[in-house]
Amino acid sequence: MNIVETELPEVLLIEPNVFRDDRGFFMETFHDARFREAGLPSVFRQDNHSRSKHGVLRGLHYQLQHPQGKLVTCVRGVVFDVAVDIRVGSPTFSRWTGVTLNADEPRHIWIPPGFAHGFCALSDVADITYKCTEIYYAEDDRGVLWNDLSIGIQWPISDVLLSPKDQRHAPLDPMRRDLPTYHQQASTVSEW
Repeated sequence: MNIVETELPEVLLIEPNVFRDDRGFFMETFHDARFREAGLPSVFRQDNHSRSKHGVLRGLHYQLQHPQGKLVTCVRGVVFDVAVDIRVGSPTFSRWTGVTLNADEPRHIWIPPGFAHGFCALSDVADITYKCTEIYYAEDDRGVLWNDLSIGIQWPISDVLLSPKDQRHAPLDPMRRDLPTYHQQASTVSEW
């Protein structure tokens, strides 16, 4: 397993060892001890699977009272996956990073709690799976406007399909009362 930092030091790309032959491939998608050794979470409370057709954009989502860390993998097709630091007081507040996840080139993106998450489907059909460090609470569901100019995400598609909920999210503003705050902490396994 290889771990690569993104433009946001806490958001990581995880490249698993993939063993290929003429039959296909094999890889470990999660290994408790290896994740702990790398300083990544090893306890996840919920697994999700999302299917989207081309042009669907989901996000930017987060939970405030029950923040979720997410380990995201594309298992079919291609997506552009985005993390935005929305922690008020963070040195990287409002900065984003995006990566293309492709089922044919398996890798994960780790999005820590306190970051908003979104993605758009670039293939005809795209499936992502993601492990969450916290369960989903509908009453705690929050969002940031997907095309907020103050963030400036460079989505690779312009004609997007959005849910009504995602169309109504407010822009990112540090004065919003529904944003997490930044608490500088040592990054240790015990935090997860």
